[in-house]
Amino acid sequence: MEFLFYCRDRPGTFDLRMSLGEDHWAFMDQYADGMIARGPTFTTDGTVVTGSLHIVDLPDAEAARSFAYDEPNYRAGVYEDDVLIRRWRNVLGRTMWEYAGERPDHERFLILAHGTSPEAPSLDAYAERLIAYGPLLAEDGETPRGLAVLAELPDRAAAEKMMADGPYDRVEIHAWTFGGRR
Repeated sequence: MEFLFYCRDRPGTFDLRMSLGEDHWAFMDQYADGMIARGPTFTTDGTVVTGSLHIVDLPDAEAARSFAYDEPNYRAGVYEDDVLIRRWRNVLGRTMWEYAGERPDHERFLILAHGTSPEAPSLDAYAERLIAYGPLLAEDGETPRGLAVLAELPDRAAAEKMMADGPYDRVEIHAWTFGGRR
């Protein structure tokens, strides 16, 4: 079962986050085989870390809860209490490390579109720019809860345009970069 996790940083916890780096990496190393995508999000100017994305293949919902709430940054208070945990379906069937379209003149984004409509906008026009994407689903793995997109686009305006016609209640666009051990 594939799960998406988005953890928002509490304001003022950057130093704490940095002090937990090795603990965080050691925890994530346990999940390396199932990792589909990961990385930090930033303010629009790219200067402040605002959260962390992880998309992981896990055995069940209990493993997902453990992944979210046993993670060292969460336990230490780096993240807000309300972690977004959603079942997810990997439409492209690849990991972020298999993405081959890197363009240095583009920016990377995590787009979270929230809503219950089963209709999703066509992203065919952006196919070469999609790193990963798929529906956000309820715990049953079927009920729609939105869409998550990792994309490499010219700028934020392009990300906004890509999602402009979607049937969503709310769309979040986060500056994002690949994460993981260097």
